[in-house]
Amino acid sequence: MADYYDILGVSRDADAEEIKKAYRKLAMKYHPDRNNGSEEAEARFKELSEAYEVLKDPQRRAAYDRFGKEGARKSGAGGPFQQGFDLHDAIEIFMRDFGGQGGFEDLFGGGGRRRRGGSRRRSKGESIRVRLPLTLREVVEGATKRIRVAVLEPCSQCDGSGAAAGTSPTTCGNCGGSGQERVAQRSVFGQFVSVAPCRACRGEGRTISEPCRECHGEGRTRQQREVEVEVPPGVSAENFITLRGKGNAGPRGGPRGDIMVLLEVEDDARFVRQGNDLVTEVPITFSQAALGDEIEVDTVTGRARVTVPAGTQSGEALRLKGQGVPDLDGRGRGDLLVRLRVWTPSQLTDEQEELLTRLREIEDKAPERMEKAGERKGFWSRVKEAFSAR
Repeated sequence: MADYYDILGVSRDADAEEIKKAYRKLAMKYHPDRNNGSEEAEARFKELSEAYEVLKDPQRRAAYDRFGKEGARKSGAGGPFQQGFDLHDAIEIFMRDFGGQGGFEDLFGGGGRRRRGGSRRRSKGESIRVRLPLTLREVVEGATKRIRVAVLEPCSQCDGSGAAAGTSPTTCGNCGGSGQERVAQRSVFGQFVSVAPCRACRGEGRTISEPCRECHGEGRTRQQREVEVEVPPGVSAENFITLRGKGNAGPRGGPRGDIMVLLEVEDDARFVRQGNDLVTEVPITFSQAALGDEIEVDTVTGRARVTVPAGTQSGEALRLKGQGVPDLDGRGRGDLLVRLRVWTPSQLTDEQEELLTRLREIEDKAPERMEKAGERKGFWSRVKEAFSAR
């Protein structure tokens, strides 16, 4: 199979939004219902959906970047092909992320609920979206989190069938069990015939004469369940994790949907994140800046000692290698930039005022501007260089 990035026509460093836009554009072009059932278009659509499902998920993408398709299949988040990947799955992926935008259900005739050849597949359960707050330390180190979610589980009274005890669903007399019916519509251009979900059985191919009293024929009841989420190091608030097959059970025995875990990284007042680098600001005294010193600074996971060179100017940044955020693919780690600010006291003791008065009498005058040929570069130039010199 071709490289997933080539399939979607994106670069290997494309962000989540670029991947999503590329998939949407190509999926609209090759959707089977737009190509008169073309097998070539169907194969292309499945290929696009498979690539998108892997690359949009940070954990699967990291595993794919390192080990290829096998890595994505065996990654902790699970792969979209572990239990088979067919056209139905491809359409479910498309409708899950884009089904609520622009009336795709009408445009494609409800394609997300049909299978090729007219045979009926039981509806998949709805996906669940949950938010997971993370601290900056959890982002840096990775974390295993447990969250409670309300999930629709198969009804214990009817075993998920939706039918009362002693009865069972029967084949729909209107569609003969196919779950579809042909609908003819007339317009000024003539008669059009389309295939739509059966109105009698709502596309399920069977009907229930006596619904289960516990679930009222739905085949599912809501329960609280605890699920485990493996958060890899290096994620950001733009990422999300898909727990495939962990969501709601499908109606009347249908397959489970997914759980979409949306990551929310809490602000840390000590640090600002710039990509994989972290920036912290530390105040120092004039004597420390002029004479140099060794100080302790906060890191995400503890404390570190850094040396302040003599003659440090306010705003200069010191770099602590490898003290930033890890790359999501595990290939490296950002740095911690310690930006030094010279603190000027607002109140002086008599002794301090006397010493500073004496210093003023003997100190050199300040230069007209900080950046001159042969002298240090200005603050913003140095910060820019600090971020680019990796």
